[in-house]
Amino acid sequence: MVSQSDRVVLIGVAGDSGCGKSTFLRRLTDLFGDEFMTVICLDDYHSLDRKGRKAAGVTALDPKANNFDLMYEQIKALKEGKAIDKPIYNHETGEIDPPERIDPNKVIVVEGLHPLFDERVRSLLDFSVYLDISDEVKINWKIQRDMAERGHTYEDVLASINARRPDFSAYIEPQKQYADVVIQIVPTQLIEDKESRYLRVRLIQQEGKPHFRPVYLFDEGSTIDWRPCGRKLTCSYPGIKLYYGPDSYMGNEVSILEVDGEFDNLEEMIYIESHLSNTATKHYGEMTELLLAHKDYPGSNNGSGLFQVLVGLKMREAYQNLTASSVEEKVVAAV
Repeated sequence: MVSQSDRVVLIGVAGDSGCGKSTFLRRLTDLFGDEFMTVICLDDYHSLDRKGRKAAGVTALDPKANNFDLMYEQIKALKEGKAIDKPIYNHETGEIDPPERIDPNKVIVVEGLHPLFDERVRSLLDFSVYLDISDEVKINWKIQRDMAERGHTYEDVLASINARRPDFSAYIEPQKQYADVVIQIVPTQLIEDKESRYLRVRLIQQEGKPHFRPVYLFDEGSTIDWRPCGRKLTCSYPGIKLYYGPDSYMGNEVSILEVDGEFDNLEEMIYIESHLSNTATKHYGEMTELLLAHKDYPGSNNGSGLFQVLVGLKMREAYQNLTASSVEEKVVAAV
């Protein structure tokens, strides 16, 4: 049996490729540290290599191409404090390499396409986030990257997106309903912006989750529209707008915090931070400090960077709550 001091906390990070998981994981490292946190990419549980998927006519998104039984057994073992021999999927060769030894750690992050797909794996997670990019933004980002950097045509880009869409809609997107929080990136409502230069980013937070209190703006449970541009916040056209309010999402009661537009000066983020509550910061200005530490990260000047930091802070809080409650249970049991 795992001692309470060795409590393993499992975090799930779900989303399609190119949705910002790598940047989010780098931000988590700031909060937990490399030695404290181990990241497992669930691509390693592909049961079919690249040739096998092609022969079977399935994509990596299809559950048939993944070994969920082994995934569950090994993640459960890690949570119980046991080491595992995890397979390795080699993205360069498309083949499955010999396994590697993984020891349990204080925090285990499982990230990839399917962390919330299998009910058994999902039940092991202590906190989960789904990173969601709307089709309009996804297409624009992929066009900008693949046409500019890889020489693809517009038709090639659309074809690759459309080829993945059925499996994405069937197997990846439904996982949003199970996430504690969803970071959703959609087109701006401030101006007409066909190139997705400006973004509206929504933090969708499930109500009633253990070890998690949603972040709110000004007054919990109210509906707030706030345009803070002026003497305390520098804003160039088209400005910036924040929204907060209760809502329902995929059958769940949620609170939504939203940022539309870009921040001109991240050092002024302290003004926004001072109006947010339940941020799980340890000291005044910590959220702003974390953003400024990596202001070159993608999304740092819009809501995606802000919400990645906020969710990371909430994950740290969940870890502290879980380990603290474990210690308390041990004390009570001894009495």
